[in-house]
Amino acid sequence: MIDLSTPRTVSAAALYAAAILSAAPLLSLRGTVLTGVFALLIDWMMFRYFGYRRSAIAMSELITLATVTVIASFLNRLLYHRKAQLESVRDIAAAVQRAVLPHPPDRIGPLRFAARYEAARADARIGGDLYVVVDTPFGVRCVIGDVRGKGMGAVRAVAVGIGTFREAALHEPTLTGLSERLEQAVVLETQQSGNLTELEGFVTGVLVEFPRRGDEVRLINRGHPAPLRILGDTVQYVEPGRRSLPLGLGALDAGPECVDTVPFPEGASLLLYTDGLTEARDETGTFFDPIGTCTGHLRAGPDALLDALIADQCRHTGGRRTDDMALLVITHAPNNS
Repeated sequence: MIDLSTPRTVSAAALYAAAILSAAPLLSLRGTVLTGVFALLIDWMMFRYFGYRRSAIAMSELITLATVTVIASFLNRLLYHRKAQLESVRDIAAAVQRAVLPHPPDRIGPLRFAARYEAARADARIGGDLYVVVDTPFGVRCVIGDVRGKGMGAVRAVAVGIGTFREAALHEPTLTGLSERLEQAVVLETQQSGNLTELEGFVTGVLVEFPRRGDEVRLINRGHPAPLRILGDTVQYVEPGRRSLPLGLGALDAGPECVDTVPFPEGASLLLYTDGLTEARDETGTFFDPIGTCTGHLRAGPDALLDALIADQCRHTGGRRTDDMALLVITHAPNNS
């Protein structure tokens, strides 16, 4: 249309070349080649229409478009192989996440579970946050934690923490003994890392135990954000009776381990989360407050609550995410529900 509506001295050759190059990342190899052939055909028809069919300008322009077609085809293949490689890496990362951070069971006895993991980077599948649910002879035990640092060092620490918790939760009769085992594992991992910065590593976390009998829950908070207990229309933070240092820094804490016991009747829910939830900010720097979301969405079920939390936080931050976020909801449902 530009060729036909402009003087004979004006050429749209640059647009033909742009069309071919634009096809390379968007279409298949066949589509890219056909775009080049179509551009060459239209350009040749325009030269014939204007009487330049055998001119040096026409030959030079057609050769240029043919060269661009060859280059675009090469770029198309290169991008295809890069995309296939990226998809392979993502599949491997997803498999690693399923192995290291498996989804908890939907239900154990009267307890229902729902979990979500949201990585800070959209193309990442695993990071430094963790959660585990284990059915043990002493009751159902859970942990949620946040490893200091990023990268493979954090992923390795997550794997160590999850493995230690799964093994120790089945054999340690007390929650304090389980906490000590995790403390030892974190200290040993940081000492064996061989990296001076990783020697400063620690893990914040909350250990939770639901006894076989009794409508209560026991918690040990090791420097982690306080969980939220939801009962009817009441949502409140479960603050620890005594502040403890994170796992890995226990040698600096001279006080005794504090186990908090909280009523957990039928209909109650406990929201465990990492600081990626509450430290998310909007444009004015205001932190996200999950209490409002928890108040209005629990009746639809734990999965609906987590979906609502993620959606509300996304609206609060405008879609920006600067930290990994792990969420775990445990609901005490009636046995017949």
